[in-house]
Amino acid sequence: MSNTALLFSGQGAQYFGMGKDFADSKGILSTAGDIVGFDVKKMCFEGALEELSQTKFSQPCIMACSVAAFYDFLDKGGDFGAVAGHSLGEYAAMVASGIVSVEDGFKLIKARAEAMQKAADISSGSMYAIIGIPAEEIEKICAKARERIDGYVVPVNYNTPVQTVIAGDTKAVESVLPQFENKKAKVIKLNVASAFHSKLMKPAADEFYEFAKTVNYNKPKVSFYSNLTGEELKSFDDMPKLLSDHIISPVRFVSELLNLSSAGYTNFVELGPGKILTGLVKKTIKTRS
Repeated sequence: MSNTALLFSGQGAQYFGMGKDFADSKGILSTAGDIVGFDVKKMCFEGALEELSQTKFSQPCIMACSVAAFYDFLDKGGDFGAVAGHSLGEYAAMVASGIVSVEDGFKLIKARAEAMQKAADISSGSMYAIIGIPAEEIEKICAKARERIDGYVVPVNYNTPVQTVIAGDTKAVESVLPQFENKKAKVIKLNVASAFHSKLMKPAADEFYEFAKTVNYNKPKVSFYSNLTGEELKSFDDMPKLLSDHIISPVRFVSELLNLSSAGYTNFVELGPGKILTGLVKKTIKTRS
């Protein structure tokens, strides 16, 4: 078994000119553009960051770069035994593992991005990264806030043992920030359209579920690790429900990395724009390459 696990980038990894630094031997960026309905290559290479950061554009573009990077990895003789993705990165992971075809992967991400953009347009949500204190403390502060105020704030991305993203109603989220700052935590506002992976995305999850039922799913050819549980996914009988729940559920990336490490994976290769996940690996597990 290969000791290499592939990690696929999530939203927030976008940057101006992304995708120029690897070969697109299979024409993935063009294929993506044909499916999602805009010029993905032009958006990646030339799109202004403000426009590229809109959910309806960033998700297909990041996915396209990630899948193109995957085929570049294969062309160079790369081998792997497991895949995982951060949030939307799971869709590139599904393509890489054979759960869905390239074409269906982009159809899914188009429907997901459009549904999430619509939900974001009608909600007032924010996300902040809290760095420097354990997730348990963040969970307690958010739980007490939900009891005390008329608002909604929850942990949604478990990125490293000391980096957790919170999300929810903007006023509720901002009301708890001073408590983190008092604990000397670093607080960073994320450049996203709304509170992803929270109940504010429920309209998107419901809409997306109906589309996800139209796609064919296969069992993966390699081990597939899930954001929902943080463990290797064993059952693929109801992927539409899993993908719908994924939109409104926390990303348990810390658990995924620790479980991958426990399973014997010591080499982690990030595929997609940027090196965000590489940094998360370095902060989470010690045995790596």
